[in-house]
Amino acid sequence: MEQGRAREDARPYAPSGTPQDIRVPEQARGEHTHGEPPAPRTVQRHSVRGQILDALRAALVGGELAPGEVYSAPALGTRFGVSATPVREAMQQLAVEGAVEVVPNRGFRVSARGPRELAELAEVRALIEVPVMLRLARTVPAAGWCTLRPLADATVAAAAVGDRAAYAESDRAFHRAVLALSGNQQLVSVADDLHRRSQWPLVGSPGGRGAELLADASEHTALLDALIAQDLTVVRSLVREHFNGADL
Repeated sequence: MEQGRAREDARPYAPSGTPQDIRVPEQARGEHTHGEPPAPRTVQRHSVRGQILDALRAALVGGELAPGEVYSAPALGTRFGVSATPVREAMQQLAVEGAVEVVPNRGFRVSARGPRELAELAEVRALIEVPVMLRLARTVPAAGWCTLRPLADATVAAAAVGDRAAYAESDRAFHRAVLALSGNQQLVSVADDLHRRSQWPLVGSPGGRGAELLADASEHTALLDALIAQDLTVVRSLVREHFNGADL
């Protein structure tokens, strides 16, 4: 099933750390031993920025950075053991994604997202993903769907231990792999951005509870079973449920 670029998109993404355990290596901060040429600064900066971006995303999904609160780049840099620069660069990317807002001379405020905004995101995702899933259900052979089993199982494993950050990544990896079968990389990119935006927690909520995560993960496995069995009636019903009862 996963061929060419589809195989590449199907690989689950694992964050490189959390705010508590991420520590940037000495050389990543620009230090090196004598006799060893330093790595290009642009590579160093990109590497540290990527690690910080992963850690911030995990903290946002996990509710460690609370909606409505303002965080400064220097303070977060101290927390992560890096300078403020990669934190600021990562926060700028999160601002583009809608997760935070820039507060001049103060830092970044975590976006306060309400139920209406999440419902709107779910509606747009349904409009994009549902027709593609139903089309793929009629065209992809059963053997192709079987290769997605590890991705569905990863969502269940993350949900079982209540790891919201890991669940968020595995959830998106599963959906990316399904949509990648369409061969439309623009579709995959747009849908993944919408999916990420829908994962930031609501105001006053630390994120999905364990039971909710398990229920959502079980929908992945049930959907995959129906796709393998090529039971289009069950596929349509499960897709409706997964996207909050979208009117198909």
